Amino acid sequence: AVVRAEPPLATAGQVHGHTIKTVATDADIRNSEEHADALVSELEDVLVGVKTADCVPILIGDPTRRAFAVINAGWRGTVQSIVAKAGKEILRVFGSDPSNLICAIGPAAGGQNYEVGQNVIDGFQDRFGEGSEKYFSQTREGHALVDLHLANKDQLIGSGVAAENIYTAPFCTMEWPDLFFSYRLEKQKYGKTGRLLSVIGRMR
Repeated sequence: AVVRAEPPLATAGQVHGHTIKTVATDADIRNSEEHADALVSELEDVLVGVKTADCVPILIGDPTRRAFAVINAGWRGTVQSIVAKAGKEILRVFGSDPSNLICAIGPAAGGQNYEVGQNVIDGFQDRFGEGSEKYFSQTREGHALVDLHLANKDQLIGSGVAAENIYTAPFCTMEWPDLFFSYRLEKQKYGKTGRLLSVIGRMR
């Protein structure tokens, strides 16, 4: 029997920013300390991955050009439009057509549970204007629930991705602690939490 080695995994040092790392060489795969919150590649038999625990993991694949990307989009990354920037990077580097992209939005803190403060509300308003209001449901003075799933889906659609090509996992990490890690729930309760690893790759 032929024993197949596990495909190598490329990651990065995530900092809740909007830097995108292109994985094109063995050195890129080995360097897991480079700061980035999105990775794009077209290498065969290589996985790219991000770690999350309430932030939104997003996978993008182009079955035509065979390029792919993975994104960590917390509220800061969402305000900085990291998913839209990653989509544009796939177009720029690999010549993808946005209409061919298939996207998956993974489990994250949902709009029914993820309460944020005025700084987050202001950040969205400064970046997206009055259109940001639909992402919030006020809970109390200076606080609101934010729907990062919807905000990132809108950014993908705004980048030219067809709505029918975007699949959103119907899971909130704060509601399903038996299945997913939640920084907000577990950090407060236990002082620590794990991370979910979301990966995508191109196999031969």
